Amino acid sequence: MRIDLVTLFPDFFTTPLESGLLGKALEKNIATVNLVNPRDFATDKHRKVDDEPYGGGVGMVMKPEPIFAAVESLPVLARREVIYLTPQGERMNQSLFKELANNYDQLVLICGHYEGVDERVMNLVTREISLGDFVLTGGEIPALALINGVVRLLPGTVGKVASLMAESFEVVNGLGLLDYPHYTRPPEFRGWKVPDVLLSGNHGAIAQWRSQQQLERTQQRRPDLLSPGMTNTNPPKVSTQNDDPT
Repeated sequence: MRIDLVTLFPDFFTTPLESGLLGKALEKNIATVNLVNPRDFATDKHRKVDDEPYGGGVGMVMKPEPIFAAVESLPVLARREVIYLTPQGERMNQSLFKELANNYDQLVLICGHYEGVDERVMNLVTREISLGDFVLTGGEIPALALINGVVRLLPGTVGKVASLMAESFEVVNGLGLLDYPHYTRPPEFRGWKVPDVLLSGNHGAIAQWRSQQQLERTQQRRPDLLSPGMTNTNPPKVSTQNDDPT
């Protein structure tokens, strides 16, 4: 996948794009990230990219010409989405990341600043996406979140593909539940013990416990994700081929 970032602050992405699984994925060319600064396409001697809004008001607005020139300088792949990061867009979620990872070869991400971009830039945009119902100083943080969420789903980024199937918001048995609790060594830490079921070796009981925990956590923390009538006493049925006969 090719990702083009149209940003006034390309240095913002330097360290995050070199770190962790994301950095390794880019090293392996699972995805490529190209940074484009609209200021490089400004035609006046001051390389001006913003101006006062028509009609008055506070703040400045990003001019259309440098953004158009920056986007039009990019190659156009067949399956391309041009995304403007804005609080007015659709919220990011796991299903959106999966859609972008599975259906597109190129994502062009436009990071706004100041009071936003000139409305005529929307003629370039095919989709508006938001990190949430709040306002940040620019679109770089939402863009980085989107890149991370999408690239980690591309084949080869995560070593164990099965781990992607047991996460919060992954739909199992028709439900997009939160993840279950995770424990590792030591079996007891400062008086807190690992649940006995996880030490039992009974894979069927473990699977059922995890399913129950997912349902209870979702009911407590994100009840909006549950279907009407679901309760913490009715976890989805779990099927496993590793059940120990008892």
